[in-house]
Amino acid sequence: MDFNDSPQEAEFRQEARRWLQENAPRFNNQEQTHDVKAYVALAREWQKCKADKGYAAIRWPREEGGLDGTPMQEVIFQDEEAKYPLPVGPLVTIGTQLAVPTIRKHGTAEQIEQFTRPTLHGDTLWCQLFSEPSAGSDLANIRTRAVKDGDDWVINGQKVWTSWAHISDWGILIARTDPSLTKHKGLTYFLVDMRSAGIDVRPIRQISGESEFNEVFFTDLRIPDACRIGAVGEGWKCAMTTLMNERVSVGGESQDLPRVEELIQQVQRSGQHPDRHRIAQMLTQELGLRNFRFRLLTSLSKGETPGPIAAMSKLVYANLLQDLSAMGLDSAGMNGVCATTDPLLKKFQHGYTWSAALRIAGGTDEILRNQIAERVLGMPGEIRVDKDIPFTQCR
Repeated sequence: MDFNDSPQEAEFRQEARRWLQENAPRFNNQEQTHDVKAYVALAREWQKCKADKGYAAIRWPREEGGLDGTPMQEVIFQDEEAKYPLPVGPLVTIGTQLAVPTIRKHGTAEQIEQFTRPTLHGDTLWCQLFSEPSAGSDLANIRTRAVKDGDDWVINGQKVWTSWAHISDWGILIARTDPSLTKHKGLTYFLVDMRSAGIDVRPIRQISGESEFNEVFFTDLRIPDACRIGAVGEGWKCAMTTLMNERVSVGGESQDLPRVEELIQQVQRSGQHPDRHRIAQMLTQELGLRNFRFRLLTSLSKGETPGPIAAMSKLVYANLLQDLSAMGLDSAGMNGVCATTDPLLKKFQHGYTWSAALRIAGGTDEILRNQIAERVLGMPGEIRVDKDIPFTQCR
């Protein structure tokens, strides 16, 4: 579906299609799904292939590896890329869409030079070391400590639910550097070489049998001050750049997850009488999200950081994905639960299980609704008894 491309957009779409037809088939990841090492290697190669052509960062300047393109061109490429079973997703986008944009906004020229191109070309993969057992939705409750020792910082603590930490080269980390300040002000943002001594990564076995998530323990980990992003105590500000970009990212579409068009196909082949009103409502949400994402990408292309309004994209998409996946599975009856070979039903199964996680990852529904209410709509803020007291007095 080309969505009324302008002549320039239609030309770009045809160029992207031709390039993908020539290059994408050799990066088919269907046979690599259960071989993590092979999948990671393939993901690195595909990222490099895109970067060499400029498709890995379409909106970036050409001298920095992009195409000087538009947000719409980036969406068009993603539309076409999604037609192929390629190794894309958080494994790569944590670096390209979260770490690097934060480094480029808050980092030094040396840090930007060190990390931008290797990440863009798939040589450096990243993980996000934010969540902790006591700091999930309340991220500012972080207890991992960073203590200055000469030119280094010594890190002790624990992170959890860290995607791809077991294969990452570097990580973005928030740690508490001054517990005498209020919880949001005593934090600092660091870059962590995941091959350093003092890091213990323990995979978490999921119900699916996979281990994408990890616990990460730091014991006297030493990080040079040159790996600090922003000023000491500005970790929350830097983290907000990361999180706003994350909500743009996870609110987008994925080739692995079903769309309303596929739901219509499934309902039609099931022979059941569809709930046309509900399907029309979901299609309206899907198209509205697409156009809303164009607005967010335009903001990013101007060097702006999406504000709290970006939470709307992720909030709506996670619930939409759950609803349309459930309808797709319901239409198949018991086959929706038991099917293991039907590609479309497998997609709905994956969409349904992932949507439950997506309503938590990147900010729970409840937290996002609070942010939208308070910071977008200007409604009275929720009472926070620990807002103005030192972190040492928080429980």
